[in-house]
Amino acid sequence: MSLATIDRVRPTTQSIIQPATQPARLTAVAPAPQVPTAPVQSAPRLRAIPEGTEARGFVLYVGVDEFKAAAAGVDLGQLVAALKQLTTELVPSAETHAAVALAPTGAGGRDVDVVRLALQDPTALARHRQAEPEAEEEHRIGVIIDLTRKHVTLDGQPAGLTYKEFELLQFLVLREGRTVERAELISGLWVAGDEETPSERTIDVHVRRLRSKLGVYEDIVRTVRGAGYRFDRHADVSVRFASTPSPDFI
Repeated sequence: MSLATIDRVRPTTQSIIQPATQPARLTAVAPAPQVPTAPVQSAPRLRAIPEGTEARGFVLYVGVDEFKAAAAGVDLGQLVAALKQLTTELVPSAETHAAVALAPTGAGGRDVDVVRLALQDPTALARHRQAEPEAEEEHRIGVIIDLTRKHVTLDGQPAGLTYKEFELLQFLVLREGRTVERAELISGLWVAGDEETPSERTIDVHVRRLRSKLGVYEDIVRTVRGAGYRFDRHADVSVRFASTPSPDFI
């Protein structure tokens, strides 16, 4: 149903000629156009709060060392007091707590990153743990297996292998890419009558000890399930031996 109003004819020349008893006419009035209203904006939120939780406060990490603060004409104590005062003025019932992050003199990195890490910020800790393996990769030299000197180094440090552990590793290295059965390891490395001649069951213990001393490079000695063991050369593994075979070269 539309809106309607009574529109009486105004006294014009045309209306004077027409009979005075001219009936009033109805004219439809179109509804006034609606002016779009701007949507009501809610207060900005820092981030979505998971369902079932409520925000109880926030942490503001400030990265500025004592010397930078002094250059600006303020010390850290005054800066903390000013921020606490501002919070109290905005929200009188707010509770505040300030902690100063300490770092060794001359520690590198951005101030705010040092502060976040020192105060155990979860995100900063996760990034730090992720970066540690990458930093270790940059300092890796690799494995050097020197068959002539019977010496193994891991990233420049001695592996500390016993004579028998080195013999076991060498036996596999000289058969690179081939799976060596446990029985072959025993017959090749232990002489009949030796006091500590292992069985096929205990040979796994000797291999396990060897791999533990290889550390992060333990996978160069592969276990082939149900068959034996194999040496796999990696890009970071270097095998050195003299041009002429040594007496123990097989």
